[in-house]
Amino acid sequence: MPLALPSPSTPGGRFRPKAFAGEVVPFRTTAFREGHDRIGVHVRLFSPSGDESLHRLTALGDGFDRWATLVAPLEQGVWSFRYEGFADDFATWEHAADLKIAAGVDSQLMREMGARLFDRARVEKDRPAAERRVLKNAADRLRDASVEDVTALEIVRDPAIAAFFADRPLTSLLTIGETHELLVERERAGVGAWYEFFPRSEGAKRQKNGTIKSGTFRTAAKRLPAVAAMGFEVLYLPPIHPIGRLNRKGRNNTLETEAGDPGSPWAIGAEEGGHDTVHPDLGTLADFRAFVRAAKAEGVEVALDLALQAAPDHPWVREHPEWFTTLPDGSIAYAENPPKKYQDIYPINFDNDPEGIKTEVLRVVRHWIAQGVKIFRVDNPHTKPLQFWEWLIATVNAEDPDVIFLAEAFTRPAPMQGLAMAGFQQSYSYFTWRNTKEELEEFLGAVSSETSDFMRPNLFVNTPDILTEYLQFGGRPGYKIRAAIAATAAPLYGVYAGYELYENVARPGSEENLDNEKYEYKLRDWAAAEASGDSLAPYLTKLNEIRRDHPALRQLRNFSAHWSDDDAILVYSKHLDAELSPTGRSDTIIVVANVDPHSVRQTMIHLDTRIWGVEPGEAFEVEELLTGQTWTWSDHDYVRLDAFYEPVHILHVKESR
Repeated sequence: MPLALPSPSTPGGRFRPKAFAGEVVPFRTTAFREGHDRIGVHVRLFSPSGDESLHRLTALGDGFDRWATLVAPLEQGVWSFRYEGFADDFATWEHAADLKIAAGVDSQLMREMGARLFDRARVEKDRPAAERRVLKNAADRLRDASVEDVTALEIVRDPAIAAFFADRPLTSLLTIGETHELLVERERAGVGAWYEFFPRSEGAKRQKNGTIKSGTFRTAAKRLPAVAAMGFEVLYLPPIHPIGRLNRKGRNNTLETEAGDPGSPWAIGAEEGGHDTVHPDLGTLADFRAFVRAAKAEGVEVALDLALQAAPDHPWVREHPEWFTTLPDGSIAYAENPPKKYQDIYPINFDNDPEGIKTEVLRVVRHWIAQGVKIFRVDNPHTKPLQFWEWLIATVNAEDPDVIFLAEAFTRPAPMQGLAMAGFQQSYSYFTWRNTKEELEEFLGAVSSETSDFMRPNLFVNTPDILTEYLQFGGRPGYKIRAAIAATAAPLYGVYAGYELYENVARPGSEENLDNEKYEYKLRDWAAAEASGDSLAPYLTKLNEIRRDHPALRQLRNFSAHWSDDDAILVYSKHLDAELSPTGRSDTIIVVANVDPHSVRQTMIHLDTRIWGVEPGEAFEVEELLTGQTWTWSDHDYVRLDAFYEPVHILHVKESR
């Protein structure tokens, strides 16, 4: 009885597939046997603490001998699992008896075979006494000549008896598959709303001479309650280290600096120190620890940037010049991403003294973990060796499995997915550039199924480097649309500060904000924007509230695309069965989005309501969670979405009473 193509898995099988605690994981395999006798399949799971559980798979009935079930592992650590196939003696008899007794063919033989199966089941030591009594009575009636075949057929078709054998099948010809592993990480590895801000801008003030005094960790801490109030769970800080003075960039990435230009935080290192030091303008290491504690008190985790590169005056350049690439003219190569040039940054050459570099990076990471940091957003990991990341993440997670690494790798699919398989718990993705209905259906379908065993996309809507044309020209509707889709389509998403102020003016010919915060301070009046109604913060707050209230939105693999008659209306659902939900109740969210931010659209949408247990044509109630409206829907519904009012419906399917 072959057992093949097990899932969850990773391509090639070298790396472990992964999940997060509470994630609903599809377990799938292919199993078949010769002939027409029925088989059964289950998956046996072993938790990290040694608990064992058995889960019955259901035949998909697609003609390809595929079987599947859903399990939500809760314990963090390495699980093992194996598939077991068996001849299902009850199912084989039930199928044959149903046909033959109804046709009056071999009915007495079928009845005696069934009675003997029931006798076998009754002597199993783990069979409950109540089941034994039912099975004895059924066996006696099957053998009783006075019981007519029509009554015997009722026993064959009795769903209660069938349930006994589904829970505790009578098995023979047991085939045991190979043992596989599944890494289950903490929930934050797969669920979280991220917010990014530059601490130097929070609390920064313009002085009388026109220059700007940097904000500090203490002034930035005053922004923490607002970040928490919007419902964000992770606060990501760009590099907080000293910034190089040699080749420092001025405003808008110019080579000319003026007095007071702070430089790019990614140009790390100066005479004050390198990657293990905080910028003196921000405060001290003790101030940073206090900031981390203040964030934790607000229910927010701090994520720190890990950028393995150096400014020309970084201590590494002086102490370890071999760690960099020396050109034929004797100069050290600076970073480039044509047409972008980063004269203020030297990339590390991992071919030179790899052991020395590994030792130093591990020291730096351990240093920040000791300051309370458990999440690292890694800058451009695809420009470093994959084997290095595999080693570093495995080493760190062996010491502290709660540490999370996010790969900022906007690169080709193979290296992006390779980084995820090598250990990165989260990944930036192509979401930023997927804007049409067709693009989003393809992208969201792929990340929720094809790569979900090893890659978790974090759907950032913008970054300091990325202001897409959609946001530049989509106006306020565009900002709402992108945020709503990011917040509901995947359990991880992120927002860079200024998004809520609709900052959409780009440097000409680029996808970067004009007056980019990477090169200067940003003075923002958050309170004034909210008071005047010019802030998206209330909308983001509502989105995060919906995410908290609906566990279906905290899952990745439950995305289902539906249909609309308009090529600008995206429709998808996220469903979670009651038995897999932390609330014990089923949860279904339907999202209908007008992805054209310049239009009013009205069309028909078509839903596969069977996903949440509603038969086609049957009515059900939905609540619009953004507006509070309620409607009666079915599998075919009319929608009208005005991009200038509410471009997105987020609908909760109410449970029937």
